[in-house]
Parts: sequence; structure tokens; C-alpha cells
Amino acid sequence: MDQMYLAIVFLPLLGFLIVGLFGNSLGVKASEFITSGFLVVSAVLSWVAFYDVALGDAEAFTVPVLRFIDSGALQANWALRIDTLTVVMFVVVNTVSALVHIYSIGYMHHDPHRPRFFAYLSLFTFAMLMLVTSNNLVQMFFGWEGVGLASYLLIGFWYQKPSANAAAMKAFVVNRVGDFGFVLGIFGIFVLFGSINLDTVFANAATYLPAAAEAAGHSAEATAVAGDTVLNFLGYQLDKSAALTVVCLLLFLGAMGKSAQVPLHTWLPDAMEGPTPVSALIHAATMVTAGVFMLARLSPVFELSHTALTVVTFIGAFTAFFAATVGLVQNDIKRVIAYSTCSQLGYMFVALGVGAYGAAVFHLFTHAFFKALLFLGSGSVIHAMSDEQDMRKMGGIRKLIPTTYWMMVIGTLALTGVGIPATIIGTAGFFSKDAIIESAFVGHNAVAGMGFVLLVVAACFTSFYSWRLIFMTFHGKPRASHEVMHHVHESPPVMLVPLFILAVGAIFAGVVFHGYFIGESYSEFWKKALFTLESNHVLHDMHGVPMWVKLSPFVAMLLGLVVSWHFYIRRPEAPVQLAQRHHGLYKFLLNKWYFDELYDFLFVRTAKRLGYFLWKKGDGAIIDGLGPDGVAARVVDVTDRVVKLQTGYLYHYAFAMLIGVAALVTWMMLGSSF
Repeated sequence: MDQMYLAIVFLPLLGFLIVGLFGNSLGVKASEFITSGFLVVSAVLSWVAFYDVALGDAEAFTVPVLRFIDSGALQANWALRIDTLTVVMFVVVNTVSALVHIYSIGYMHHDPHRPRFFAYLSLFTFAMLMLVTSNNLVQMFFGWEGVGLASYLLIGFWYQKPSANAAAMKAFVVNRVGDFGFVLGIFGIFVLFGSINLDTVFANAATYLPAAAEAAGHSAEATAVAGDTVLNFLGYQLDKSAALTVVCLLLFLGAMGKSAQVPLHTWLPDAMEGPTPVSALIHAATMVTAGVFMLARLSPVFELSHTALTVVTFIGAFTAFFAATVGLVQNDIKRVIAYSTCSQLGYMFVALGVGAYGAAVFHLFTHAFFKALLFLGSGSVIHAMSDEQDMRKMGGIRKLIPTTYWMMVIGTLALTGVGIPATIIGTAGFFSKDAIIESAFVGHNAVAGMGFVLLVVAACFTSFYSWRLIFMTFHGKPRASHEVMHHVHESPPVMLVPLFILAVGAIFAGVVFHGYFIGESYSEFWKKALFTLESNHVLHDMHGVPMWVKLSPFVAMLLGLVVSWHFYIRRPEAPVQLAQRHHGLYKFLLNKWYFDELYDFLFVRTAKRLGYFLWKKGDGAIIDGLGPDGVAARVVDVTDRVVKLQTGYLYHYAFAMLIGVAALVTWMMLGSSF
């Protein structure tokens, strides 16, 4: 049994090592088959593990790998933590990654560097698997940084393009900001709980605060006095409650960077510079979901700080709304889907913030299928349109690439949450997204009500921009050149088969699994992999919400669809007129609320000015002027003057000797007179 889990995790690493080291010798075809074959095997085994652990009777366990760190009180052995949350992530990561590998065989067919590309994909998958199987926070951080490195390599894969290099560096730098908070949070966990091993941390968390101890059935006297100072942070003396809030917020800062939450979201749309399969892998199933996974995994700790959960709810709701507003006006087909990803991640964080951890992971699970479907479908469109990504230069291709069209429609139906309220008839997004909206309605923190309103509004915007993408890309009159339209063709089977498989997930994942993730089988399914106390309250309450709450996302979805149809099918001139009438608002949204410009003014230009000053004044004037270069220059000046004394003329030396004799005689005369 242990060998199966080791194979799931290490087969992608093996594929990376073989192709990364010997890819050019093996050839392109062998590289593609080795990496893709290993991922397919890993994906199949992941479903077996899901059936055994999540749907079966197997209890959570660990698979030891090797001894890692043993230094004083700090102990962190490398082991695979296998429970329901892990196997859910196995299914998400390996299924999507395997399909992306297969899809890339067709999409990257003309690229000369395919072995390197497939090696990077497998490395990315392995790093994500390291993250989701982590049994301690050091191992989690190893995977955390691994996906950061692999994303840098994949986003900047076409390194000949300056825009791709800039996007890769932007993703790397912005994530380092969040990762700094994550590292501090890990340090804080070690200070508060004396360990970074998750089992120890969770056991100590249950009795850390008196209220938590009593809720867990322990004696409050077993804990230290709650008001004692336990952490000194930035000069502030923090008691247990404040320290937990600070540590949770630092951990959440890491999640904000990885999962593109405002204000650390700016790297996500720029990451579209990488090949489209990269977008599907990074932004549907792996890197961006790392923050959601981390908060779900650490739910027993976050439950001790309602302030931190309130902040999580607020940031998630604001991000969902913000990204949806920006998606309304984007013209690049991949950027529309990228902002949709950002918005949907906001939904997941709202669910985490109100304690609906099962709903958050459920949306992560369903979102992976329909968002990967949309990204790969957009890649099929770009492939057909001779690498064109601007939707304003598309249109009228529905009958030319009908399979891609219907796959994109299925993805859109799932993303917008089409279904019949209060029934089990609906797409994957209908079950998971509506569950989050309902959980926000019954949430107990201070901003849950605001979160509910913003999520419903975001659902309306999501429906509008999703159908806008369909209508602008496939319907209406062709806006591309005659030459481009002449070459429009359907993608090969190697690209379409992954779309079919993802479409099945986009349609059926919700109805099949909602009972396990958020329904009557919740406790048997999760088996204590998530914090259950608050989740059970929220789950119980969300199933009893008023009918108007259940109808609100459905009405929002219909409204967005109708307005989009009116703007882009019935009256295509209306959007242009609206943009002209509200030019300021249109530019505000088109420029993404000017976050990039603000950061450029506050940080980029400031850093450049500081660097220029240190270069010219610090390095040039002070260090070079007064340091080694300055000393060397003075020595040269002195030697130049000394050299001038050595002319080589005999009369110069005779004259110097006469002056010396005269000076000596004068000195002797003056000395004798005294």
C-alpha cells in the first residue's frame, strides 16, 4: 500500500529527472511519452487512493520517506500525510496534470524545446504533490517554494519574449512577498506550539486557549494563563489570543501571494504569457489552490482566531468582486479566464473564513475541472486562430470548430453555476458555488453578510463576462483577416480528448460528490481531515437557508446571461456606446483599478531611484571615489608627479645638485652662528 502512495508522488519526479537530464538524447517523442505516461499512471493511482481513503474505510496514516531535520526541539521528518484532504488534492492535481501533459503533445507540436517543457510540467506537479502530502510545515514550505520555482520556469518558458521574462519575474517577486509572511508564520507556529509537525500542532491547538480546551473537553486549568506574553513581534508583547491572530494573518499573507488575493494578485493575469497548457495547470489545479489548501489543512489553528477568519472572509469577498469587475472589460481570451480564476479563489477564501471548509475544498475540486476545460478550450481557439488571443479579432467560428465550441459552452455553464435551485439538477459549479454563497449567508463573523452580497454580485458579473467570451469568440460576424479565417481548423484528437474528460467532470463532479463534501456523508468522508466543530454548525445552517437565498445566485446568473446576450448578440454596438458614455469607469476597469500603476509608483520607481542613487553616489562617488579606486588614483597621481622629476637631462641633475649643496652650506652656516 505504501508503495502506491510513493509512486503517486515520485513518478512525476522520475519523469522530470529522466527527461530533464536526457531529453535531448531521448528525443521529443520519447520525452513526451515518458512524462505523460508517468502522470497517467499517477492519476489512475490517485483515483484508487481516493476510493480507498475518502470513500472507503481507510483511516488517515503517514508514509515515511526519510529523516530530514533533527536539531534540538526542531524535528521534521519527510513523510507523506495521507488523509481525505490529501487524496482529494491527489485527484485534482494529477488528473489535470496528466490531461495537460497529453494536451501539450498537440499544442506544443511545433515548439523546438518540448523536452524542457515537459520536464518543467512534471517538476511542477511533483512540487505540488510535495505540498499537499506535507506532514510538517517545513515540508509544506519546500513544496510551496518548489511550485514557485516551477511557475517561474514555465511562465518564462518562451524566454526570447521580453514580456514572458517580465511576467515570470513579476510572479516570482510578488510571491516572495507572500512567502516572507508564510515563513514568519511557520516560525510563529514553532514558538507557540513547540513543533512544526502537524499532528503535534493540532493536538496542542486543541488545548491552547481556555475556550478551545473546554470545547474539546479538556480542563481549562491544563492551559497556561491566557493573558501571559507568549510572543514578541515587532516590539509588541502578545498574549496567546493576539499571538494566534498575528501568526494566522502571517500564514494567510503567504496564501494571498500564492492564491492571488488582493493586493498580491497582480502576477496572475501577467502569467498568461506562458504557453496555454501552463495556464491550465498553474491556474486551475495547482499553484493558485495552494493557499486554499494550506488554510484548510491548518483549519484547527485558524479556528482559534476569529479575527483572522474575518480578515480572510473580507479579502476573499473583495477579491471575488474586484476580479469579476475587471473581467467585464478584458479583451484577451486568456486574461478573462485568469481574472475568473482570481474571482473564484475569492469564493473559496470566503468559505474558509466563515468555517465552511468542506465547501471551500469542494469548489476547489469542481473548479479544477471546468477552469482547466476553459483554459485548454481557449488554447484550442488560439491554435485554430493562428495564435490570436484578442477576442475583438475573432467571431464567427462556431461552425468551423464545433467541438471546441461545445466544450467551451460546457465549461461556461459550469463556471456560471447553471442549475435548478433546491434540486440536484445542475453543473459542477452550481453545487459548489451556491454552497459557498449560502454558507456566507449563515456565517457568523462580522463581514459574512457583506461577503454574501459581494459574492452574489460577482456571480452576476461572472455570468456576463463568461458569456461575453463565448459570444465574442464564436458568434457574430468574423472579425479576423481572410487569411486567418481560411486557416481556422479543429484541433487534433490529442487535444480534444482531454477536453472531453474535463467536460465530464465539469458536468457531473457536483452532483456525484456534493453529498460527500458538504452533505449527509460529510463526517464519514472527511474523517477529521478538516476542523469539524464550526463546519458542522455552518453546514447545518446552510441547508436551511430561505428560498430567496438559494434563488439569488440563479437570478444573478440569468441576469448576467441576458445582459451579455443583449450587448453582444442583439445590439453589438451597445458596449461601445456604454464605454464611451462612462469612459472614466471603463478605463478604471480596463486598467485593473490601477493597481499596477500604483505599485509602479510606490515600489518599482522608488526602488529604481534608490538603486540609481546607490549606484552613482554610493558605489561611484563614495566607494569608487574614496575606496580602492580612489586610493589607486591618488597613487597614480603621486607617481605621475614623481616621474616628472626624472627628465634624463644632465644639466637638470647638475642644477639639482647645486641647489642641494647651496642648501647644505646655508644650513651649516646658520648652525655655526648659533
